[in-house]
Amino acid sequence: MHIKSISLVALLSVCGAWLFVLLHLPVPWMLGPLFTVLISQFFIKFEMYWPVQLRNVGLVVVGTSIGQMFLFEIFVKSGWLILFMVVINVALTIASVIMAIGVQKIGNISLKTALTCTVPGGLSQIVIFAEEEKDIDIAVVTYFHVIRVISIVLLIPFILSGHVVQGERSFFAVESIGPLALLLLAAWGSVWFGKKIKLPVAYFLSPVLLVIILEMFSIDTPEIPGLLLHIAQILMGAYIGLLLKPKMLKLGTRVLFLGIGSALLLLAITFGQGLIMSHLLDYSLSTGFLSSAAGGLDQMSLIATAIGADVSVVTVFQIFRMLFVFLFILPLLKYVCVLIDRKNEMKPIGNKRFEVGQRCDGE
Repeated sequence: MHIKSISLVALLSVCGAWLFVLLHLPVPWMLGPLFTVLISQFFIKFEMYWPVQLRNVGLVVVGTSIGQMFLFEIFVKSGWLILFMVVINVALTIASVIMAIGVQKIGNISLKTALTCTVPGGLSQIVIFAEEEKDIDIAVVTYFHVIRVISIVLLIPFILSGHVVQGERSFFAVESIGPLALLLLAAWGSVWFGKKIKLPVAYFLSPVLLVIILEMFSIDTPEIPGLLLHIAQILMGAYIGLLLKPKMLKLGTRVLFLGIGSALLLLAITFGQGLIMSHLLDYSLSTGFLSSAAGGLDQMSLIATAIGADVSVVTVFQIFRMLFVFLFILPLLKYVCVLIDRKNEMKPIGNKRFEVGQRCDGE
């Protein structure tokens, strides 16, 4: 049994989250457990284990909450806004592909890994995609996306002269426990359908789409309490922290600097998009930048609240970017990975570029 191992990881995760909250560090409920569990592996010889089922529970809870944040009112008089969202996301995707090619050549890593490193998606969801796809270096992908999240959440408040504040706490109401449990059970059940139609990261995207559909039919859903969201992030952070085994962290100096450089370049690109949005759509720079930034939905909304940006606009743009990544970019990335694998499998055995034991992922 892994009860002792799971208990140890749970204790370390809670302590890490508490420490990050105490020190006002970014994304405490996700990165706190991640870093605490990761670092502890270098000093604690006891075996650590975190079941994937706990991670999946966290994904369902977070996906349900994100679905509830979709606001249809913003499109009532601005239907053309969707076209603008598509344009900036396509531009960001093209920039990410160009960065991936550069990362592949300079860092001497596979194209599949480089593309996954530069996709502007959520930290946990992209790492989970990398885990499910063969021949992708999870350590490199996780490093790139952790650096991206940290740089965005840390630097944006300083760029916009704002400060991150704690959101309001929400608690369980006795009368909402039943409807909330029913909603989460339905969200969990939607995963089955998501897997059937092969949605990327079905445990996350299926609940998102389920709640959006319910909202479209004017079916009210109980709000996910903040405490439950914190627990969900801990469940995912602990799992990601254990993905980074010490033996996987032997990244070269070149790769380490490429991660930092790509994060800063992505930040500069989204800042430029924010300037364009503030000029064309008459938004404030804060609203435009936070709407285009490739950060987490909850963190960007929190910063928007702290600095007086339009939270509704930021939330809708971030939700659209997330849906764009999962509905279009990840399936496209999956297809590209399949093409790369097929291309390498068709290489003659005698070809010097393809030898027994060599990874068939474009290296």
